[in-house]
Amino acid sequence: MTANATNGFLHAAGEWPNQDLHQPLSILILNLMPTRKNTERQFLSRFNQLDSDAVLTFMYPVSHHFHGTPRNKIQQDYASFDEIRDQHFDGLIITGAPVETLPFDQVDYWDEVQTIIEWGRTHVTEELDECWAAQAGLYHDFGIQKRLLPTKLFGIFTATKVAHESPLARGFGAGGLLKMPQSRHTEIVLDETVVPTGLTVIASAPQSGPIILSAPKYHTTYVTGHPEYQEQTLAEEYHRDLQKNLPIQLPIDYFTNSDATEVRYSWKDASQQFYQNWTQLLVDTKVRLSI
Repeated sequence: MTANATNGFLHAAGEWPNQDLHQPLSILILNLMPTRKNTERQFLSRFNQLDSDAVLTFMYPVSHHFHGTPRNKIQQDYASFDEIRDQHFDGLIITGAPVETLPFDQVDYWDEVQTIIEWGRTHVTEELDECWAAQAGLYHDFGIQKRLLPTKLFGIFTATKVAHESPLARGFGAGGLLKMPQSRHTEIVLDETVVPTGLTVIASAPQSGPIILSAPKYHTTYVTGHPEYQEQTLAEEYHRDLQKNLPIQLPIDYFTNSDATEVRYSWKDASQQFYQNWTQLLVDTKVRLSI
């Protein structure tokens, strides 16, 4: 189907033309990624391949001190929370952010993120938290802590445990089909044998730990990786870190050759299936409420 953008850098530049849609899902995305334009394209590209039409609105944290992007540009092309707080959306996505090594209360927009999470309980059908936002959401909702990893978790990881009865796992079967890009310096502190009441681990892998978690009582899905990442995203990150002389290892199960120039795009179908499963939750809720 088709994904349209109501705002954002791509929309302002005319780089993502909108089309006529049929009863689209409304998705609000709090974009905390430093590569905002690329992130817009990633989400629009993913949602452009789903069974349902969707309209994406991009929001920014007003309380953040921006470094790479002029604030007036953000204010012009993105929505603030105050501008959308009286609206209702089918879905809310909160992205990852390059603040994972900071304690939550030292992130300048932490209070704003918590306010948006609480607002979503009454103004959003389903919430999806990714990477840092998943850690933030799990801490806010269940008090689950995070901790620094000795080295960056970086690459493509395949789930070895999947709760196939979950609608979020529909279509993944039992053959290692659920693959997820990961790029983070921290992990959640969670014993999968003693999970808080109301929280379910849907998928996990030995190296990465929990990959997808769900809290139906909060209508929230937590994904510790980046299903929106496209083919070259980790390659660009790898070469960027090399140029900055940052400690970085080759991403696991990603490049097909030793000189790090060819990528095995092994997670594309899994990412599309995951977003299809998540948006189906929104569709099913709309149908149920219309009966």
